[in-house]
Amino acid sequence: MSSAEEFRGFALVLPEAEERETWGRATFRVRDKIFAMLSEDGASASVKATKDEQTALLAEDPEIFSFPAYVGRHGWIGVDVARIDGEHLRELLTDAWRLTAPKRLVRSHEVGR
Repeated sequence: MSSAEEFRGFALVLPEAEERETWGRATFRVRDKIFAMLSEDGASASVKATKDEQTALLAEDPEIFSFPAYVGRHGWIGVDVARIDGEHLRELLTDAWRLTAPKRLVRSHEVGR
Protein backbone atom coordinates (compact mmCIF):
# COMPACT_ATOMS: atom_id res chain seq x y z
CA MET A 1 0.00 0.00 0.00
CA SER A 2 1.26 3.45 -0.91
CA SER A 3 0.31 7.05 -0.26
CA ALA A 4 0.53 10.40 -2.04
CA GLU A 5 3.49 11.28 0.20
CA GLU A 6 5.34 8.13 -0.87
CA PHE A 7 4.52 8.84 -4.52
CA ARG A 8 5.90 12.36 -4.16
CA GLY A 9 9.02 11.10 -2.36
CA PHE A 10 9.75 8.42 -4.97
CA ALA A 11 9.33 10.92 -7.82
CA LEU A 12 11.36 13.75 -6.31
CA VAL A 13 14.37 11.63 -5.39
CA LEU A 14 15.06 11.07 -9.10
CA PRO A 15 17.81 13.28 -10.61
CA GLU A 16 16.60 16.75 -11.58
CA ALA A 17 12.97 15.86 -10.84
CA GLU A 18 10.73 18.68 -9.72
CA GLU A 19 7.08 19.12 -8.80
CA ARG A 20 4.91 21.78 -10.38
CA GLU A 21 1.17 22.34 -10.10
CA THR A 22 -0.49 22.30 -13.51
CA TRP A 23 -4.19 21.85 -14.34
CA GLY A 24 -4.97 21.77 -10.61
CA ARG A 25 -2.80 18.73 -9.96
CA ALA A 26 0.78 17.97 -9.06
CA THR A 27 2.94 17.18 -12.08
CA PHE A 28 6.41 15.70 -11.79
CA ARG A 29 8.94 16.75 -14.39
CA VAL A 30 12.50 16.32 -15.48
CA ARG A 31 13.84 19.27 -17.46
CA ASP A 32 10.31 20.59 -17.90
CA LYS A 33 8.92 17.33 -19.37
CA ILE A 34 6.19 15.56 -17.40
CA PHE A 35 6.72 11.94 -16.38
CA ALA A 36 3.95 11.59 -13.75
CA MET A 37 0.84 13.37 -12.47
CA LEU A 38 -0.89 12.99 -9.11
CA SER A 39 -4.61 13.68 -8.69
CA GLU A 40 -5.71 16.58 -6.53
CA ASP A 41 -6.77 14.24 -3.71
CA GLY A 42 -3.67 12.02 -4.10
CA ALA A 43 -5.73 8.87 -4.57
CA SER A 44 -4.77 8.25 -8.18
CA ALA A 45 -1.97 9.07 -10.56
CA SER A 46 -0.98 8.83 -14.21
CA VAL A 47 2.52 7.62 -15.00
CA LYS A 48 4.30 7.66 -18.34
CA ALA A 49 4.88 4.18 -19.80
CA THR A 50 5.29 2.45 -23.12
CA LYS A 51 2.20 1.10 -24.84
CA ASP A 52 3.51 -2.45 -24.32
CA GLU A 53 3.98 -1.84 -20.60
CA GLN A 54 0.53 -0.25 -20.40
CA THR A 55 -1.05 -3.33 -22.02
CA ALA A 56 0.79 -5.68 -19.66
CA LEU A 57 -0.12 -3.70 -16.53
CA LEU A 58 -3.80 -3.42 -17.50
CA ALA A 59 -3.92 -7.20 -17.94
CA GLU A 60 -1.89 -7.84 -14.77
CA ASP A 61 -4.16 -6.08 -12.28
CA PRO A 62 -7.21 -4.04 -13.37
CA GLU A 63 -7.92 -3.26 -9.69
CA ILE A 64 -4.72 -1.16 -9.52
CA PHE A 65 -4.13 -0.05 -13.11
CA SER A 66 -6.42 1.80 -15.50
CA PHE A 67 -6.43 3.57 -18.86
CA PRO A 68 -6.22 7.30 -18.01
CA ALA A 69 -8.17 9.98 -19.86
CA TYR A 70 -6.25 12.18 -22.30
CA VAL A 71 -2.81 10.55 -21.92
CA GLY A 72 -3.80 6.87 -22.03
CA ARG A 73 -3.66 6.81 -25.81
CA HIS A 74 0.03 7.75 -25.54
CA GLY A 75 0.86 4.75 -23.33
CA TRP A 76 0.47 6.31 -19.90
CA ILE A 77 -0.96 4.14 -17.12
CA GLY A 78 -3.45 5.10 -14.41
CA VAL A 79 -2.52 3.95 -10.91
CA ASP A 80 -4.63 3.55 -7.76
CA VAL A 81 -2.05 4.92 -5.35
CA ALA A 82 -3.54 3.31 -2.23
CA ARG A 83 -3.53 -0.18 -3.77
CA ILE A 84 -0.09 -0.37 -5.36
CA ASP A 85 2.89 -1.81 -3.50
CA GLY A 86 5.57 0.79 -2.72
CA GLU A 87 8.36 -1.04 -4.54
CA HIS A 88 6.23 -1.44 -7.68
CA LEU A 89 5.35 2.26 -7.54
CA ARG A 90 9.02 3.22 -7.23
CA GLU A 91 9.83 1.03 -10.25
CA LEU A 92 7.04 2.59 -12.35
CA LEU A 93 8.16 6.13 -11.50
CA THR A 94 11.81 5.32 -12.23
CA ASP A 95 10.88 3.81 -15.59
CA ALA A 96 8.73 6.86 -16.41
CA TRP A 97 11.63 9.15 -15.50
CA ARG A 98 13.96 7.11 -17.76
CA LEU A 99 11.51 7.45 -20.67
CA THR A 100 11.40 11.23 -20.18
CA ALA A 101 14.86 12.35 -19.07
CA PRO A 102 17.61 13.15 -21.58
CA LYS A 103 19.68 10.05 -22.42
CA ARG A 104 22.88 11.59 -20.99
CA LEU A 105 21.17 12.21 -17.64
CA VAL A 106 19.79 8.65 -17.59
CA ARG A 107 23.28 7.25 -18.30
CA SER A 108 24.85 9.33 -15.53
CA HIS A 109 22.14 8.14 -13.12
CA GLU A 110 22.79 4.49 -14.05
CA VAL A 111 26.56 4.89 -13.46
CA GLY A 112 25.90 6.29 -9.97
CA ARG A 113 23.90 3.22 -8.87
